[in-house]
Amino acid sequence: MKTLPEPEAPDGPYHAGARHWQDRFDSRRLADRLAERLTRPALSEDDAAFIARQPLFFLATADAQGQPDVSYKGGAPGFVQVLDPGTLAFPSYDGNGMFRSLGNISVHAPVAMLFIDFERPGRLRVLGRASIDPDDPLLPRWHEAQLVVRVAVHTVFPNCPRYIHTVQRVETSPYVPCEGLVTPVPAWKGFDAFKDVLPRPDKG
Repeated sequence: MKTLPEPEAPDGPYHAGARHWQDRFDSRRLADRLAERLTRPALSEDDAAFIARQPLFFLATADAQGQPDVSYKGGAPGFVQVLDPGTLAFPSYDGNGMFRSLGNISVHAPVAMLFIDFERPGRLRVLGRASIDPDDPLLPRWHEAQLVVRVAVHTVFPNCPRYIHTVQRVETSPYVPCEGLVTPVPAWKGFDAFKDVLPRPDKG
């Protein structure tokens, strides 16, 4: 396998690894033009409207050693809120108790968020630095949220949607917390393999 160049200072938005493959496939000029025309340091009104329509996104994090992880995050459309052009926030709901994403954020703030519209194909990438405050005053905005994650945005850019398969959303998951409704308990919490180690709030 061909050895890539040693890491060096980024060349604008691209580091040596990206430049290596851009030069290999003669796409450096295109990459520079895309960065010039499409990359922005904050969320536009159109970006905010796009995010407000989405019922899901994918969150990429890494631990202190750089080991990556990616997680699906779902909720009711608009569960990710744009607070201002440089900040967005989303709730952390009850999960499997591993806290892989939030654990990574606690030791390594940079994150990447990928929003995909599968019904009207489109996608948006948001890069920033995440933070978590257990006493965040925004917490009451999301019914049954355990925590709120805020992201200080530094880079936003859309991607070509040509490889996005058109998928129709049939219904919102019944497990998404909704004011006035009782959120069902997932079946796995009753399995013998797990029920004796559930957190205290789940034991009832």
